[in-house]
Amino acid sequence: MPDDRQRGLEMFLQRLLLRTQLTAEEQDAIRALPARVEDVRAGRDVVVPGEHTSESCMIVSGLMSRFDVLLDGRRQTVALYVPGEMCDLHSVPVPTAGWGLEAVANSRLLFVPHAALRDLARNASLALAFWCDTAADGSILAKWVANIGRAQAPPRVAHLFCELGLRMELAGLGSRSEFELPMTQAQLADAVGMTSVHLNRTLKALAAKGVTFVRKQVCIADWKAAAELAEFEPTYLVLPEETLPPA
Repeated sequence: MPDDRQRGLEMFLQRLLLRTQLTAEEQDAIRALPARVEDVRAGRDVVVPGEHTSESCMIVSGLMSRFDVLLDGRRQTVALYVPGEMCDLHSVPVPTAGWGLEAVANSRLLFVPHAALRDLARNASLALAFWCDTAADGSILAKWVANIGRAQAPPRVAHLFCELGLRMELAGLGSRSEFELPMTQAQLADAVGMTSVHLNRTLKALAAKGVTFVRKQVCIADWKAAAELAEFEPTYLVLPEETLPPA
């Protein structure tokens, strides 16, 4: 049985292979990365804004969020990360964080030294793989900004469920129509820029359309209908069309 380090690095490799072709030797170089495993409790800050980091954080299990802190101390979630994803690969060239990372749920993480990632980036194909991964991260962030800034409440929440469903499916963690989302309603409200009361009303409206979030489980009865409601089009995930499982 592979240990958590091996399992986590294999998950990260499979994510990179969604967007970049790598030789067997290059794939083995990813698998050989040094990394330490750490369990973190829900609510713990792994990185705080302004912190100088020397490692990048990848999720083996659980759920992580990136957040910003306003002047009055309030937080705003600006990204969510699921198992197999590197939360802050961009911290390799920019190690001083302008944002924070928090464990949304109890999570098992891999911490990979920046020095080891920089060494791998001397290889052009691996550098491209890292670049593509960070480009996808930035593209998702831009879509979140547009979604929170412009979309009405039901499409906004449906869009997040469609996105996370597809990302979970690609990671082998359920299907786009049914997956675990280990968040409270308060955490979800923060992620979509709503009050808890507004989110509760929105979830009731979505339930009438067959989209439910109950006991940390998302179920979408009609994926195509939910995607149409959300105006969800997955191009911004920066995935070749052939890598997307059929709807």
